[in-house]
Amino acid sequence: MAQTEEIADTTGVPERSAIRGWLGVAAVASATFTVVTSEMLPVGLLTPIGDVLKVTEGTAGLTLTITGLVGAVSAPLLIPLLGRFDRRTVLCALMAVLTVGNLLAAWTPNFAVMVAARVLVGIGMGGVWAIAAGLAVRLVPPKSIGSATSLIFSGIAVASVLGVPAGTYIGELADWRTAFGTVGALALVVLVALAVLLPRLPAEQEVRLSGVMRLFGEERVRTGLAVVALLVTGHFAAYTYVRPVLEEVSGASAGMIGTLLLVYGVAGVAGNFAAGAGAGRSPRSTLLVISAVLAATVALVPVLGGSVLTAGVLLAVWGLSYGGVSVSTQTWLLASAPEAREAASSLFVGVFNGAIALGALVGGLAADGAGVTAVMWLGGGLAVAALAVTALGKAPSSGRL
Repeated sequence: MAQTEEIADTTGVPERSAIRGWLGVAAVASATFTVVTSEMLPVGLLTPIGDVLKVTEGTAGLTLTITGLVGAVSAPLLIPLLGRFDRRTVLCALMAVLTVGNLLAAWTPNFAVMVAARVLVGIGMGGVWAIAAGLAVRLVPPKSIGSATSLIFSGIAVASVLGVPAGTYIGELADWRTAFGTVGALALVVLVALAVLLPRLPAEQEVRLSGVMRLFGEERVRTGLAVVALLVTGHFAAYTYVRPVLEEVSGASAGMIGTLLLVYGVAGVAGNFAAGAGAGRSPRSTLLVISAVLAATVALVPVLGGSVLTAGVLLAVWGLSYGGVSVSTQTWLLASAPEAREAASSLFVGVFNGAIALGALVGGLAADGAGVTAVMWLGGGLAVAALAVTALGKAPSSGRL
């Protein structure tokens, strides 16, 4: 898609006040927060989900794998398939799908129904995430596009680091079904907010799947996608099973694990904004630091995480580093394809969620085959591979968008 498709024309969109535009941006940011929280929710609830549905922790981890895989496929496909429909209508429809998926997960009587519920969550998540990235340019004046885009992406980053501890706390206060029901209710509220606060957003120009796939011919895009794949796969191979790892290594109680994950989340929010500033100057340098810190921290959890205190320190550093992955890699890709930002964003979402699915899958295989702490060594090794690709691959000269 040409850059002019992304930034200029808002034909058919009614003029709005600055406040109304920013309210629309906030609604879209709330949507990205909700879809990513929905995706990540099982991470802190694997043990009770497995107990109630009578499956192993490795099998319970498939609730994340399935959603990520469906999101990976749906994101690049929905942009071409739904390109002619009004964006507000599409977002509301996708949020409705997400709502149903979460409520079905809360009610599920068995693991098969849970799988169906997580497929619905994957469809809603992949579509919303892919579409949301290109909406800032249609909601605010040109001088505010950068800030509005950052706010929309912050919903993803905050959900990535706070959604899991929030779900864990709700699960401990009530149960895991209540956690899914709560997120389903949140999705319904966000659906209403999108319907009320967004203007009509008619499609500007059709995007073809061939145009999305053509970006694979750009070396900087391929390098960025490889870094995304390695970092996110490594992270989720380890993080999907962080609860059983902490139970085994540090002997932490369920309530204490919720606190540790909250520490991780707060550090991750700080990491998101710190990395955002760094990636704007140099995506490569920022991702080199992130990869190195993430590799060391994850690998050290089984070695130094024997007490709750040291486990908390390691989780804080882990959160600080991983909190910057989304914004840094997204900046890398958008700067690598400024003339096709929405297409690049859909590829980013596809690879990111495919990596989540793969990470949860290989982590489950490692946990069931070599013991749950093996997932930490696996995650650290993949982060080292990401470090090498970041250092040796072709990168954009800057992260200026």
